[in-house]
Amino acid sequence: MSKRYDAAELQQFASEMFQRAGLAAERAEVMAKVFLQADLLGFTTHGMNRVASNLGWLLDGESRKEGEPHLLTDRGNCFNWDADFLPGPWVLTLAIEQALQRVPEHGVVTATIRRSQHVACLAAYLPPIVEAGYVAILTCSTPAENTVSPQGSRDPLFSANPLAFAAPAGDYPLLFDISMSVTAGGYVARAQREGRKMPQPCLKDSEGNISDDPAAFKNGGSILPVGGADHGYKGAALSAMLEVLSMALGGYGRADTAAKDDDEANSVFLQIIDPQAFGSRADFLRQTVTLCDLWENSRSDSDSPVRVPGQRAWAARAQQLREGVELYPSIMEDLRPWAEKLGVPMPRPCDRTTAADKEGNS
Repeated sequence: MSKRYDAAELQQFASEMFQRAGLAAERAEVMAKVFLQADLLGFTTHGMNRVASNLGWLLDGESRKEGEPHLLTDRGNCFNWDADFLPGPWVLTLAIEQALQRVPEHGVVTATIRRSQHVACLAAYLPPIVEAGYVAILTCSTPAENTVSPQGSRDPLFSANPLAFAAPAGDYPLLFDISMSVTAGGYVARAQREGRKMPQPCLKDSEGNISDDPAAFKNGGSILPVGGADHGYKGAALSAMLEVLSMALGGYGRADTAAKDDDEANSVFLQIIDPQAFGSRADFLRQTVTLCDLWENSRSDSDSPVRVPGQRAWAARAQQLREGVELYPSIMEDLRPWAEKLGVPMPRPCDRTTAADKEGNS
């Protein structure tokens, strides 16, 4: 039977650990909420899985516990901040709150952030935006990271460069969070930890050979861009575009010597769009609902139904809020030493079970 944890208790657990690590209660609560939201949506490598690394950064002084982001430019409908290593989930949430306040007046609000400590799962920031009726575009890149090789090169150049998007539709939003690499580094690390191969040859060793062995990546190799060995030029082009939006517009990135020592600090691009700046909300929803309906009801080429991006994540979020959050097994193992070190009691699994669990026991 799968262990599940009450969402509110998980959030409180993470918040208490962040407070013991030196964050003010309000900031700790924001951090915990973002990490929990990722697991609610099913993004298990960048949710509660990243609490441990963020605790380490706070205690080691790599994350700034106090202070505000430095304002670099502000034109009302766009602004640029230097986070100066403030915790990523907190500073990005702050930027989103600023943008949401401004978008009714400006219609479209765009923000960039440089030197934000790792922001984790981008999809975790989208629910409040799409629930407010807005469209969201969110991407980030990591100036100090070189993990993804361009098409035809054996040298890693880009970071994973995730892109998240959300738009209101019908019963669920059109929502996705995808990296510009065939797989994410978190999945490669998880496979190596568990002693298994990748599901497909999505890596390249230091000599340029395609591989499914996580060790190839860890020993100086790279991850293939979206499109893989045959069509990776598409992923490489998209990676370049996202680094322009996040690093170049933010004015800080690979051209700066200091950025090489920034570890996992992110450059962020955020855009929030009010559909009513362009026409009626009804006209907008008529298009998005029709698109999702056509997609969902198209003929499947297998025994599985056709799935629209956002459909499963939105359903998983609602189910896990009702029945408890099902965490990847290694997450609680990794958090236990931190809980003991910080003197925070571990949360107890709740009594709720999944429908699959019930069927298996019937």
